[in-house]
Amino acid sequence: MDDVYEAVVNGASSEEMARLSPPSEYLAAYLRAEDTEMFAGVQDKDVRKSLHVGRVPMPELAPDEVLVAVMASSINYNTVWSAMFEPIPTFGFLRRFGRQGGYAARHDLPYHVVGSDGAGVVVQAGSGVRHWRPGDHVVVSPAYVDDQEPATHGDGMMGSNQLAWGFETNFGGLAHYTVVRASQLLPKPAHLTWEEAASNTLCAGTAYRMLISERGARIKVGDVVLIWGATGGLGGYAVQLVRRAGGIPVGVVSSPEKAEVLRRLGCEVIIDRNEIGMGGGEPASPEETIEIGKRLGRRIRKEVGEDPHVAFDYIGRATFGVSVFVVRRGGTVVTCGSSTGYQHQFDNRYLWMNLKRIVGSHIANLQEKAECNRLFELGYLAPMLSTTYSLENVAEAARLVQKNEHIGKVGVLCMAPEKGLGVTDPAMREKIGEDRLKLV
Repeated sequence: MDDVYEAVVNGASSEEMARLSPPSEYLAAYLRAEDTEMFAGVQDKDVRKSLHVGRVPMPELAPDEVLVAVMASSINYNTVWSAMFEPIPTFGFLRRFGRQGGYAARHDLPYHVVGSDGAGVVVQAGSGVRHWRPGDHVVVSPAYVDDQEPATHGDGMMGSNQLAWGFETNFGGLAHYTVVRASQLLPKPAHLTWEEAASNTLCAGTAYRMLISERGARIKVGDVVLIWGATGGLGGYAVQLVRRAGGIPVGVVSSPEKAEVLRRLGCEVIIDRNEIGMGGGEPASPEETIEIGKRLGRRIRKEVGEDPHVAFDYIGRATFGVSVFVVRRGGTVVTCGSSTGYQHQFDNRYLWMNLKRIVGSHIANLQEKAECNRLFELGYLAPMLSTTYSLENVAEAARLVQKNEHIGKVGVLCMAPEKGLGVTDPAMREKIGEDRLKLV
């Protein structure tokens, strides 16, 4: 192991850290450009065959960037898409980014270090970085934005050069080190372990923007919110946010085991997909979509007494038509992804004639991330971490998510030698309680 690794693991001071030079290469999970056609004609695109772990060269640091020693990361579905080379290989993103020239050219490589979550320690800061220094404990926002673009200052997510770190950029979080812009960093909640903190950055912030932000559904006290995949990474945070906002979460799950997790999250209205005829996946026809929507609507009205104000939908093709149908007149469907497919079908009559809205949402800007991070610091939100793998076994972790055999978030230890490290405020952790922090 290199000197920086030893210093980080042993909790070296800021002054000690600043004196060390980063290694010339580091351990990372990556994809290879030469493999992009490996799944052509293959039905089971097993990501264990495409994700590699090995040493890669350390990139040069730009003036507005920070080198972070990644203690832990987690698996998001964008890493699964990346490793399947779907819907397109991410090397196209890297080539397009690289064409900007300058420091962007570093990203266009024949390998792609993936991962869009991370918690770790600042090792080195570029000459233009003002608010961070070596030794700081941080979490990384996946929103990689251009602060010299005017639209970014209205909303970081509206800049045309906004990218998803570790998906549309190189040097992602599933590694011992990552290079990020200073505008991606937030303080790590001091009472959380490395793996707990690393499991929150993408999904919790995304759910916050979708539900709480003025750019999303803007839920209020008493709102009924239908949450598909309510024990997934996104769904579990959505349940917590709806409850904290004074709303009524209606969680949809696929098994009794997941229903039990929902109960621990405090979700009182729980619906099994099998009960409404969705056990086999997406509806077979537009007519079946409407029938499922009617069954779901009757079930929600039986439990709550009214139709949902909002549908929280990241599932995509399998659920979207039902979401559009089932929300009330003037209701909102908010979407941030499509894990079951991007091509959605819905009956537009139920949208326009009932004055419903569809809101597209993507990650979160830094202010929204900071507000969400504050909720973790206060103990109002808890991690959805269910299991943790080593970096060497990252492909198995990604396969678990690919097959939807996980609950909540799947963590990955990167530089952290074992679970349970990184807590610097044990009093706050004791105040919140271990049972409150172990929801999954």
